[in-house]
Amino acid sequence: MKGIGDLFQQAQSMKRAVEELGSEMSKARVTGESGAGMVKVTINGSYEALSAEIDPTVLAGLSEDERTMVEDLVAAAVTDASRRLREFQKEQMASLTRGVNLPPDLKSLL
Repeated sequence: MKGIGDLFQQAQSMKRAVEELGSEMSKARVTGESGAGMVKVTINGSYEALSAEIDPTVLAGLSEDERTMVEDLVAAAVTDASRRLREFQKEQMASLTRGVNLPPDLKSLL
């Protein structure tokens, strides 16, 4: 029964590590950008937008079409930040499970 005991210890260790990683991820800050850096949005690990920066040249004397463009740029920046955060989280989970013999079906979920 040593194998089951070892498996239980490994599961407990993994649980603690996942909890710590979740706490770390909630503190993460990721910035996405669009328009060659004219618009930047920073989000946290909970996918909440924390800030948006728009280059002043983008806003000067805006027409309706230009305002629409700014809105599109902000949306693209948020999407980029979210994508980057997902990549970061995936990398963190991969480093957490490195060296742990998980079944392929379970690894594909991480």
